[in-house]
Amino acid sequence: MASRKVLKKNVNYIAGELFTECLVNSLYVPGTDKKKADELMSEILKMQDEFISRISHTEPGNVKGYYKKFRSDFNAKVDEIIEAIGKLK
Repeated sequence: MASRKVLKKNVNYIAGELFTECLVNSLYVPGTDKKKADELMSEILKMQDEFISRISHTEPGNVKGYYKKFRSDFNAKVDEIIEAIGKLK
């Protein structure tokens, strides 16, 4: 298992990349719904805060299971956001 510090850096990096992709779509891709893009960027920031907070508050006793669920939840949320970015047009 990676350290919490590395895990937080990875969450921040992925959230930053998603935010940047959404911002680029909003500014440079013609026909993009800017209101939806703004809402999606807000959702990305909320997701980042939620998962960083979850890293800091691990359940005692079941650490391995906690991080397994964390990874599956995070991957599902990222996939959901990627699909939403694809539907911005």
